[in-house]
Amino acid sequence: MTNADIASAFDHVADLLEYQGANVFRVRAYRNAARTISGMVESLASVRGESGRSLTDLEGVGADLAGKIETLLDTGKLPLLEELAREVPAVVFELMRVPGLGPKKVKALVDGLDIDSLDALEQACRKGRVATIKGFGAKTQAAILTNIAFAKSPEHARLLWADADAIVQTLLAWMRRCPQVRRIEAAGSWRRGRETVGDLDLVVDGDDAASVMDHLHGWPETSAVLLRGDTKTSIRGPRNVQVDLRVVDRGAFGAAWQYFTGSKEHNVKLRSRARDRGLTINEYGVWRIPGGVDAEPRPRGPSLAGETEEDVYRAVGLPWIPPELREGGDEIHRAELGELPELVELTDIHGDLHMHTTATDGEATLGEMVRAAIERGLAYVAITDHGQRVTMAHGLDRKRLLHQWGEIDRLNESLSQDGPPPIVVLKGIEVDMLEKGGLDLPDDVLAKADWVVASLHYGQHQPRDRITARIVEAIENPHVSVIGHPTGRLINRRPAYDVDMEAVIDAAARTGTFLEINANPWRLDLDDRLAAAAKRAGVKLVISTDAHSTAGLEVMRCGILQARRAGLEAADVANTRTLAQLKKLMK
Repeated sequence: MTNADIASAFDHVADLLEYQGANVFRVRAYRNAARTISGMVESLASVRGESGRSLTDLEGVGADLAGKIETLLDTGKLPLLEELAREVPAVVFELMRVPGLGPKKVKALVDGLDIDSLDALEQACRKGRVATIKGFGAKTQAAILTNIAFAKSPEHARLLWADADAIVQTLLAWMRRCPQVRRIEAAGSWRRGRETVGDLDLVVDGDDAASVMDHLHGWPETSAVLLRGDTKTSIRGPRNVQVDLRVVDRGAFGAAWQYFTGSKEHNVKLRSRARDRGLTINEYGVWRIPGGVDAEPRPRGPSLAGETEEDVYRAVGLPWIPPELREGGDEIHRAELGELPELVELTDIHGDLHMHTTATDGEATLGEMVRAAIERGLAYVAITDHGQRVTMAHGLDRKRLLHQWGEIDRLNESLSQDGPPPIVVLKGIEVDMLEKGGLDLPDDVLAKADWVVASLHYGQHQPRDRITARIVEAIENPHVSVIGHPTGRLINRRPAYDVDMEAVIDAAARTGTFLEINANPWRLDLDDRLAAAAKRAGVKLVISTDAHSTAGLEVMRCGILQARRAGLEAADVANTRTLAQLKKLMK
């Protein structure tokens, strides 16, 4: 099983236990372990198989959870999960897809109204029955009714990119063990870095298509063979995802990789450009059309290009276009003009400016987070535990925050005792924008911070003008460095709150406040469209992990993908700079 599969299983267990009213610490143990595992790049199977290492070395994983991980790795099943699933109505999981409905609220609906489907819940809302349940009310009922459409959307059943990536990496490693595979690459929406992925596409340069397809069918994660032809096969893999594999000749590999990467809109524009030049493009190569531009586009004779993607684009007079930009926008026009951006890379990042420790809701201590950042080659980090408003995370009041900043001062002193420090730790805080206005810590405290993230966690259902005013007020505060996860969405789980992002971006441009691309795979907020709008307005973006564990630092790559889809270059991202350069850029 992949890390994503195991993290999903643990989250599932936590939901079921919470639905049953189990001990809160037991529920939290499964959720914390799921968070650690989902943020890992290295597979759990590799950790278990390496001499001298143990699964219990992972944050939040004790002997009991380590044993359950081993059971999942060995059998693909978890007896506890199967037992709990038998005890809980199946509709519970369908209802928990509705944003704002956690296990406890779902239980109240199932027990109080005998709800057995999303449609039944919708009808109960329309008839006013939900508002009669203790703890709900008319406003909650209206919010549920609005969010049911979100839960029903097929778009929200797609895999997060990070979960799809875990499957892709496991699958590529398996397929590269096949002797007949000369080269294999993944394509589709995964390669374009889309936030969510529906299915997976593989392109293979191989000697023997039948043997290559047999090898895929023999993958331990293959649950069903859906289709098999001479050079194409489709299977059902983990998380019920469909995998389509195509075997092509070496001379057509680049053309196939380009074609199956997409997007459809990009490929339509590329084929139109080719036709204007008397050429035709398909998944096998590029051909000249006999008879010229007005003739029927039937390929004849030898292919003009196809072995590499660069050859395909060159044949129609274009430079290679990065896959993250291939969405059918203006990328072909910009390529023609030589104006494609030099997209930001993970290696451009110097610092991570949003992370949490055990002082609030993190799973690692200050020292552990800093050591992990040093191991990743970062030059600076900001420790940004929650302010006092976030009581569920044991947010920091003035006294506890100043105590933590004292710890950071002492840590920085110790790091620089023997020469230039390997890293600089900034004294930070993630303050909350209060529902009535203002921030949850006073200005005289914030004035002492090196870095202040301002975020909105409560009052997300307030009217558009109120939410916008709260964010703009935070932007105008002279001590606020960046607005964290500016739209508050959770992909597949919760829509963005209603906010005038044009006004937010204008205010950020006017004041020199940064906006965050939160790299958490569930957030990726700002999205690519809004990040591109911020760039056009002259706003600098910050890509941060919002890590709650050392493993959480790994998700920076997800934020980089989002930035690349927005067309961001290193100069557009504040934390690609040295610390000295960053300080000059801050308002």
